[in-house]
Amino acid sequence: MTRRESFAPRAVVTMKVLWIASHEPSAEPSTSYAGEIRISTAADAVETLRAERADAVVMNTPLPEVDAVELIHELRAVQAGVPILVRDAQATLDDAIRFTKAGAFHVIRADAAPNELNAALSAAIMPSRAPVRPDSDGWRGGLIGESQPMLELVEFIKLVGPRRCTVLINGETGTGKEVVAKALHLASPRANMPFVALNCAAVPEQLLEAELFGHVRGAYTGAMNSRTGRFEQAHRGTMFLDEIADMPYDLQAKLLRVLQEREIQRLGGTETTKVDVRVIAACNVDLRARVRAGRFREDLYYRLNVVPVRLPPLRERATDIPGLAAHFIRRVAENEGMPIKELRPEVLNHLLSYDWPGNVRELENLVEMAMVLSGERIFLAPEDFRFHRHVPKPPSSGPEPPLIPVPDHGLDFERIVGQIELSLLEQALRKTNGNKKQAADMLGLKRTTLAAKLKSLEGLSLTL
Repeated sequence: MTRRESFAPRAVVTMKVLWIASHEPSAEPSTSYAGEIRISTAADAVETLRAERADAVVMNTPLPEVDAVELIHELRAVQAGVPILVRDAQATLDDAIRFTKAGAFHVIRADAAPNELNAALSAAIMPSRAPVRPDSDGWRGGLIGESQPMLELVEFIKLVGPRRCTVLINGETGTGKEVVAKALHLASPRANMPFVALNCAAVPEQLLEAELFGHVRGAYTGAMNSRTGRFEQAHRGTMFLDEIADMPYDLQAKLLRVLQEREIQRLGGTETTKVDVRVIAACNVDLRARVRAGRFREDLYYRLNVVPVRLPPLRERATDIPGLAAHFIRRVAENEGMPIKELRPEVLNHLLSYDWPGNVRELENLVEMAMVLSGERIFLAPEDFRFHRHVPKPPSSGPEPPLIPVPDHGLDFERIVGQIELSLLEQALRKTNGNKKQAADMLGLKRTTLAAKLKSLEGLSLTL
């Protein structure tokens, strides 16, 4: 029985949202959309969408008697371009990727907070008015994504951020190590104090010591005045040392002393200055391997590696790609004074097929390029994304022979296809001892679809 009911009005927006749920959702949006319709079966949802246009669809899965991917295809066939959000408490990473490739706009946990669901709906319906992240914790603004690795990272920052302990961040280039360092800083009592970042690989070796600890007048040729270093600038705040593995070996001993004694000595000076600094370091290599190779001090490694954290590469959290891409589209549009552009499902398939060696930074750069190359179009196309390397294709040893050769005199196409279908149906029924529901599941069909096919194939002889 179809149930149609409107939510009690709160802040009403004139948008129509179609809900598909065989049970009451565990969380409702904090904003009510005028014209909301609640549907309890997949078949009724398709018919409703055929009869009246919706601005978005929310699917609470799993739904009985229907596969979510199949339903997404059916809904998009009825109304092309309708944003579909999937809420699933049991969806794995592979499931979420399947839903996204099928055309889902976003996959969200069924137990997500109501404001997260509302933000996802807003991003789908009104992208230009949607916040980047609906969260009362300001430090979460740059952490985009709801994948399991990202949820674990958020919990890590909640736990470690308020502490003074030194953190060592390890991750591939472009995974957002500085973003996480800033989040740790903003989640701490030092949030209103300086956050000072230094890339150890970007400063010439002969200048790095002065850059870190400062220098007195006359410390070296050209040092006309005394200068405070980064550690003094970060007093009572946070010092972020990126690419720590590239710090010169001799300078590592001086950094170790700063961590142990909490004091610095300017280059060329004799006095020491106490500093209260929380240190966060980062690298994109195996620091233990550098220690074994004699290129990094073991005592400094243990001083830095008090609380380690590994950032996942983008390929390990592929379900975050749609949200990240939408976030970067909004950012580019705002910075360049451009309109928000649509990210179509075929583009998402294109993005999901890439392995992202440059991780989130590469995605950000490619989105910016795509926004420019798309010109006056209101949507982004696959050809707008110029990947830096192609996705490798499996080697081919030549064309495969046809499964069923077509003879010169021709064949009865409908009969051959029917025989193939009948063969598959009978095999599945034999394997399930005649259980049509299990046979349908084995073939990725609805039970009603399997029954209809069996009826239509009655009397067909199997000659394959």
